[in-house]
Amino acid sequence: MGIRLIKISVVYFVIGVLLGMYMSMSHSYTYTGVHVHINLLGWVSLAVSGLIYHLFPKAGESTLGKIHFWLHNIGVPIMMIGLFLLLSEVSGMEPVIAVGGVITVLGVIFLALNVFQNVRPAIKK
Repeated sequence: MGIRLIKISVVYFVIGVLLGMYMSMSHSYTYTGVHVHINLLGWVSLAVSGLIYHLFPKAGESTLGKIHFWLHNIGVPIMMIGLFLLLSEVSGMEPVIAVGGVITVLGVIFLALNVFQNVRPAIKK
């Protein structure tokens, strides 16, 4: 699971950087919130989670880890698409953003539960 999270985090990184480049070239910073959230919730958070799951395989192989992976990677795109559309002046996007946000928060809670339950120092022999 750790390697999968690291690889998908790089996809978010590319999207975030491309959006940042677009904003810089167009001198329009309307989508700054989307750019920041994609980089933080996508790139950074998932890369760190992937490193944790790689260093602590029990956490990466757990059901909690799998639930975290799916919730996080369903919630963030829903939330970011909703925010992008809202900032593009499409009305009625608040519920979409809220649903994506709740799904993402649940994913982060599963990450936290997983860390507290399955991340432990190695037993010395």
